[in-house]
Parts: sequence; structure tokens; C-alpha cells
Amino acid sequence: MTTAACSGAQPPEKGAAPGGAYPVTIEHKYGSTTIASAPKRVVTVGLTEQDSLLALGVVPVATTKWIGAFPGEIGPWASGKLGGAGVPEVLQDTSGPQFEKIAALRPDVIIGLYSGMTKESYDKLSQIAPTVAQPKEYTDFGIPWQETTKQIGRILGKQDDAAKLVQGVEDRFAKVRKENPKFEGASAVMATIYDGYFVYGSQDPRSRLLTSLGFKLPADLDAAIGDKFGANISAERTDLLDRDALIWVVGTAAEGQAKLASDRLYSGLKVAKEKREVFVEEGTAYGHATSFVSVLSLPFQLDRLVPQLAAAVDGDPGTPVKPAS
Repeated sequence: MTTAACSGAQPPEKGAAPGGAYPVTIEHKYGSTTIASAPKRVVTVGLTEQDSLLALGVVPVATTKWIGAFPGEIGPWASGKLGGAGVPEVLQDTSGPQFEKIAALRPDVIIGLYSGMTKESYDKLSQIAPTVAQPKEYTDFGIPWQETTKQIGRILGKQDDAAKLVQGVEDRFAKVRKENPKFEGASAVMATIYDGYFVYGSQDPRSRLLTSLGFKLPADLDAAIGDKFGANISAERTDLLDRDALIWVVGTAAEGQAKLASDRLYSGLKVAKEKREVFVEEGTAYGHATSFVSVLSLPFQLDRLVPQLAAAVDGDPGTPVKPAS
């Protein structure tokens, strides 16, 4: 049984009872899914759920390829949680999930919270095992890391543990805000150089990271992006990048700086003239953590990002903020 409780049974209350009692029902974009007992074999078809699973003591049997830089798609910020277990199998997702491979793994539950799962894929996956799709409250690939952690806590019957993990990271954010009062109310944007300039909107976890640090996003950002997690902006909207701090996710800092320097329109912005840019290199563990934005990657990321942001907000002309590894 993959969705709603069987005929004649009363639907369980939202969330598991204290102590991890089952069944538990999870609502999502395509309805609701009931999980009858604690899952032992978990497959993730979303891109970052493995971190929450590992933080809660469960090693997934398979993850889905996204970054492709680490064995099992387990970053260095999370690999210590594997214990003696081997790395998960990595599934491909080019035109949709690998349904036959997933079925062969005999999962107890399939999780796709940080995903763009289609209804067609959900229906097929639900024939294999109970499947939890992305929540309907957020855009695809827009679920906050807190919600991912809490939902996985519910799936595993470990809500209390999940809540403690979330609180621990939120306490870390509070400490950073207290130590860096200049972040409060300053404006910031995260972008990458892709088909021009690609800017992340308020629904994206990377932007939520910035607001959690006290920064504000441009009021007209979502008007330019729409209801997606991010979008390319036209040359006429380069003004969206002119903020107190601008975080560039680039191949290398040198490459990014060279491309930006060749753009006369961008070079004329205050953020460029005052060197308020932060360069995060994609090929580093730090760069990958910036995209993950999970309960495990965030402490690793904040150690590196916060000093860069502090330097950028200070606006030291002629001194570009050095990339971290």
C-alpha cells in the first residue's frame, strides 16, 4: 500500500506519535503517502535528502546523482556519518528515475523532497514502494532544509531527534547574526554565470541561507524570476546584482572575475567597484556544500562563507574577497 490508509481504517494523525509509532502519513504535492512501519531500506530520488538521513542514523541504499564529485553522493561534511557502512549506490536521473534499478533495490520507502518529481514518475515509483514527493507548499527544488530534516524525521519515526538537529543549526545561525550585526538588513544575492547571469530567487535554499543570516533579498527579485527557484536575468536587469554583498558560484574565482571584468555594464555597478563580491568555487567541497544547503552541510559552509561575507559587507575597495576551499 503506497498511499492513503487501507479501506475501513481511520487515517492516522499527521505525524507519528511520540516514540516513533506508526503508521505515519506524509502529505505532498501529489496527495499523501502512508508508511506502515520504520523503513530500513531507503532510496532517495531527491538530491540532498541523504544528509538528513545520515544525520538521523540511516544510510540510504541508493542516492541520486547530482554533483557527481563524491562516492555515493555523500559529501565530506556527511561522510563521517556512514560509520562502517559502504557508500550508497548512485542512481542516474537524466530523463527521470531509473525505475527498474530502484525496484531491484527493494526499498521500503522512496524519498524525493528536494526534487522536481513529476506526477507520472510519482505514480510509477508508488508501484514500487511508498513514495514521498516534494511538498506542495514550495516550488520544485524549493523545500527549506529545516522542512526536509523534519519530514525525514517523521518518515523515520525520529521527530524529536530531527527537531534537535534543526535547532542546533538554527542556534548556529543565531550566533552568526549576533556576531555580525552588519548583516542585519544588508542586501545580498547569490548568482552564477550561466547563459549570462542566473540568479537564485527567494524560494531557493541558497537564498534562504542568506536571509537566515539576516540579509534581505531585493524586493523585485521574484518579480523578475517568477515562481521558479531561479532564472536568468536580462542585461537590463543587471541592477538586481548591485547589492551590499554578491555571492558568485563559479568554476574558479579567476575565471569568474575575468568574465565579469569583461562586462562593462556589470563593471559599472557599485558592488563590482567596491569589490563586494564573494567567489565560491564550484569544484571545491565548499562550493558543493553551497548547493546542498542541508542540516549537515550548513555548519561546514558557514565556517567558510561567513568570513567572506563579513569582508564583502565591509566593502574594502581594491581587495577582492579570497575564495575558500
